[in-house]
Amino acid sequence: MRNTNTFGVQFITRMNKVKDGFAPIYARVTVDGKRVEISLKKWVTLADWNNVKGMAKGSRPEIKSINRYLEEVRSRLLECYQDMQLNQHYITAEAIKDNFLGVDKDENTLCKLVEYHNTTLKNTLAKGTMKNYFTTQKYTRMFLKERYRTSDVYLSELSYQFITDLEFFLRSYEPKDHQRPLGNNGIMKHMERFRKIINLGLKLEWMTKDPFKNYRLKFQRVDHVFVAQEELGVLEGKKLDNMRLQLVRDLFVFSCYTGLSYIDVMVLTKENIAMGMDGEYWLFTHRQKTDTPIRVPILPKAWEIIEKYKENPRAVHNRTVFPVISNQKLNNYLSELADICGINKKLTFHVARHTFATTVTLSNGVPIESVSKMMGHTKLATTQIYAKVLEKKVSEDMGKLREKLGAHLKGKTALKTNIS
Repeated sequence: MRNTNTFGVQFITRMNKVKDGFAPIYARVTVDGKRVEISLKKWVTLADWNNVKGMAKGSRPEIKSINRYLEEVRSRLLECYQDMQLNQHYITAEAIKDNFLGVDKDENTLCKLVEYHNTTLKNTLAKGTMKNYFTTQKYTRMFLKERYRTSDVYLSELSYQFITDLEFFLRSYEPKDHQRPLGNNGIMKHMERFRKIINLGLKLEWMTKDPFKNYRLKFQRVDHVFVAQEELGVLEGKKLDNMRLQLVRDLFVFSCYTGLSYIDVMVLTKENIAMGMDGEYWLFTHRQKTDTPIRVPILPKAWEIIEKYKENPRAVHNRTVFPVISNQKLNNYLSELADICGINKKLTFHVARHTFATTVTLSNGVPIESVSKMMGHTKLATTQIYAKVLEKKVSEDMGKLREKLGAHLKGKTALKTNIS
């Protein structure tokens, strides 16, 4: 149900529709200051109507009949309101009118649209992407319950204010478990997914107005964390007696030299390793997230790690290249590993992917087009983000240019001196 501040029913006549001295009677329903009018198909003479009391005046039988009918309508509208409260329906003046008139809008609700989206696309989108949509669905349900005290809303009721209210809810939401509050870009990701769901509703013609029409996503630019060459060397050379930390370190380093994401590493099998056209071994796989093909030459360090785990019992049992470990545990252990190695950065497995793009490839002169292809990016602009953070590489390149221009300038000075 919705916790409304006002609910009222008033009977009025429409003066602009007076015909032969008779005016039509309407029921005006008001909920939280918003109102709708319902034609009652009843007429009354202007002389027999009391505007102040909103009822017919007099004691004639036809007058009493009209007033009895109006009271029945009032009782019926109140019953609709109470039923919607008990059933936790989204209460608006329009919704009460639909309920009173018997208009069925059950097929055009937000929750039904979200459910339709998640059901029809679950075999199209990657598991990780679907998991994110389910999380957005969870937050949407929480928002409906807390902000509107309802379990669902009609799509026709969605507005720009609804969208901004949802954003404010996400910004102010404080998790009750160990999770951290959502950051700006995390919130924008939920809003982006919600907008895609609404776009589906528009395409299906389940709704006629776009509540996102005047809304703009506000992503903040963030610098991608990556491991520098010196730090990568420390990670590779660190002696670890703990087998758990060894596995975590090896998986991280493997990703640093291949650019594979967590899920792509976990599902990697021997069938994904084959000889390339250059006579060297390559990884041939697809990104789980986008189903984009990935072709990556296996660098010596990556091959060394593959060899290390080829007889691992857990890997052999699962028929995967590496033993499977959850992403959450992996990231928790990476924090521990960073402390042991003296790396003052928040290490997550995705940092390895950033490291492949920056430290391992772009910093060593690999063309950005080749890096984009190996990382499975569908847009070059995505890869260009990594190129922007390579201040060290820019400094080195400009240093070489400075030396070249300096030598050129010295040559000109020496030539001028000889001529003189």
